[in-house]
Amino acid sequence: MEGQIRLRPPRHRVDPRAVRYWMTGEAISNVVVAAVLGVLAWLIEPARPWLLLAVGVALLVGVPYMIVMPLWRYRVHRWEVTDEAVYTRTGWLWQEWRIAPMSRIQTVDTARGPLEQAFRLSSVTVTTASAAGPLKIKGLDHEVAADLAQKLTEVTQANRGDAT
Repeated sequence: MEGQIRLRPPRHRVDPRAVRYWMTGEAISNVVVAAVLGVLAWLIEPARPWLLLAVGVALLVGVPYMIVMPLWRYRVHRWEVTDEAVYTRTGWLWQEWRIAPMSRIQTVDTARGPLEQAFRLSSVTVTTASAAGPLKIKGLDHEVAADLAQKLTEVTQANRGDAT
């Protein structure tokens, strides 16, 4: 089994700002859901009691989720890059550990949505020939993400594997 890549926990956490980023995203979702239900309650008088109840339930579930989920994700989400592979661990309730050997990497992309830009964060997507889809590392400092993409590009260019 010498030279074989083994599943192991990745070392690096995502950036601590990712917690606020995830909380803000959930807060926006909660506000949108509550606002839509509130407007519908105002417009549709016969359904008003049920719609107001739905607003209450949405907030009762959404606010704790908005607080707990980002903290849990921060505890779970990990990433690491070695000369041999990219390792990730993600998830909330269902956790996923993935490895992408350098020889299998096809593309490396970075992305920054408007909310990520506000928090100076980026996501790195490592695409392989795997049927499981790409590895995504979300919540990285934008400079760390750029350096990571550069390193992965250099390593994969130097390591001409089959990438299929």
